[in-house]
Amino acid sequence: MNTADPKTGRNATQPPFPRRLRQSQSQASDWPESDAVAQQHSLSLIEAIREQIAAAGGALSFHDYMQAALYTPGLGYYAAGSSKFGAAGDFVTAPEISPLFAWCLADAVLPLLKTLPQQSVLEAGAGSGILAARLLQRWQEQECLPQHYYILELSADLRERQRRQFEIHCPSLLPNVQWLDAWPEDFEGIVLANELLDAMPVHRVHKREGRWYEQTVGFEQDAFITQEQPLSDTLLQQQLAQIEAEQPLPDDYLTEINLNAGQWIRTLGENIHQSVVLLLDYGYPRSEYYHPQRQRGTLMCHYRHRAHDDPFVYPGLQDITAHVDFTDIADNALAAGFGVAGYTTQAHFLLDNGLLQKLEQQSLDEAEYQRQVSQVRQLTLPQEMGEIFKVMLLNKGCQVLPTGFSGRDLRHQL
Repeated sequence: MNTADPKTGRNATQPPFPRRLRQSQSQASDWPESDAVAQQHSLSLIEAIREQIAAAGGALSFHDYMQAALYTPGLGYYAAGSSKFGAAGDFVTAPEISPLFAWCLADAVLPLLKTLPQQSVLEAGAGSGILAARLLQRWQEQECLPQHYYILELSADLRERQRRQFEIHCPSLLPNVQWLDAWPEDFEGIVLANELLDAMPVHRVHKREGRWYEQTVGFEQDAFITQEQPLSDTLLQQQLAQIEAEQPLPDDYLTEINLNAGQWIRTLGENIHQSVVLLLDYGYPRSEYYHPQRQRGTLMCHYRHRAHDDPFVYPGLQDITAHVDFTDIADNALAAGFGVAGYTTQAHFLLDNGLLQKLEQQSLDEAEYQRQVSQVRQLTLPQEMGEIFKVMLLNKGCQVLPTGFSGRDLRHQL
């Protein structure tokens, strides 16, 4: 199986630069080179991770390396000031491709929003803030603004970007938004998480000669290196035993296990009541995620709209992600007291919520119409984002549910 770039659906390209960052690099002419300030930033993070490796006795789990590369305060990819989203960043998310995405999502939850005793929406990890802004604009037009729109965002840098998004595009709606550091107790309402689970640190495991090993990260000769140690983590062992009970995997099989996602779902279940949760992300059911032919896993990195699979390139300047095992999400959701009320592709979710009708209802000149047609294709075509992105609906104590899951119910695949 080829690994496709989940942000676009296209096959990944290999980076032309070496595994460690150098001040002088020989790069392909079409690969953007970071400036001196960015390189120094990355070198600072490399040094911080190197110190962590030394303090840990010479090796970090890949999970801890990924955690440091993405979330080290002031230096990690999501904790520092570089552009991440949109044309000037490293990748484009669905809300940034077209406002039609947010309009469909807003209309999907509108029936529920009207019936909730507490009209509250909580977005976990709001990225650039553009989804929140477009949702609130849509609900304002429909005269159904929620009483509260919470954004749970731990990154101070992203919080500021989200605030600026509102100040620039819809300042009158800024008072409707409240930023949170932790889950509110006894929340009731709608929880949204768009491309959140894929950014959680993962463990990487490798099967060879019939035995599983956990990959670790060391540092030798000014470069990060991959190492392996016998698997000792009980939770990883249990997860792999469950996977192989359903489908034995061959030797030389490298993949990822995301323990954080399950813990996130369980924490969510402890803190919310009478709510629905919409998870939008790229991924597969377990049978596809851990297919014997997917021998190199799903790990993907993004730098200036180039996708590759080397997590040691430009630490702090590139995104590192892995696809979502939606079967694992469903299992943890059921254990946390949720119902799994829907699971479908992004294409069918958007089409069921009137994507094409919304396109046609606008008054557009020919050039703008063709531009938006191209955006719709990117959101829905199987070779783009339409199939690899999924939408999962969890519910707890809610009888009225969002629309968008009647056209193609894929729960039987989980």
